[in-house]
Amino acid sequence: MPVALGLGRLGLSPNALTVLGFAGTCVAAVAAAAQQWVIAGVLVLVFGIFDLFDGALARATGRTSKFGAFLDSTLDRTGENLVLAAVAYGCAAAGFSLGAGLAALALALASVVTYARAKAEVIGLHGEVGIAPRPERLLVLAAGLVVGGAVGIGAPFFPGAGRPWLALALGIISITSGITVIQRIVHVRRQLNEGAK
Repeated sequence: MPVALGLGRLGLSPNALTVLGFAGTCVAAVAAAAQQWVIAGVLVLVFGIFDLFDGALARATGRTSKFGAFLDSTLDRTGENLVLAAVAYGCAAAGFSLGAGLAALALALASVVTYARAKAEVIGLHGEVGIAPRPERLLVLAAGLVVGGAVGIGAPFFPGAGRPWLALALGIISITSGITVIQRIVHVRRQLNEGAK
């Protein structure tokens, strides 16, 4: 909250913070596509944390709005998808086909996690449950990018030594996202059953 208020005193609105966070995530995606793995991981982590400030600032200043919530959710999803797509591209360019495939799978399943929550809310139900919400997914991805990149995913000195670390991170994201989708389906079904009683 103090950081968010400090950013607000600089003249930044909650929506401006949302857009800045998205812009930083886009830079992370460019870094991943260029196989600058450590830089990409650091940026994912920094702007993942940065994304917490827009909501905090909106609540602290009484500037919450439906459009702000919509914009935040839309750009969050777009940013995460862009980073995973860029990781897939970077892995493919490095000849790391397993990493490219896992990144594509992580992208697909993480998108459904978000969709399941949004669809639950559309029908008037609660959908925010599960073991892999967005902050946890970004933390795992950032760790995989930084550790894998530092050891060497496509580096000239230790080529491929970091690949298992990135593959592990992407695999964890894929598996936990799949589990989260199932948890949300079960949660929605339970709410509907309770409402029918």
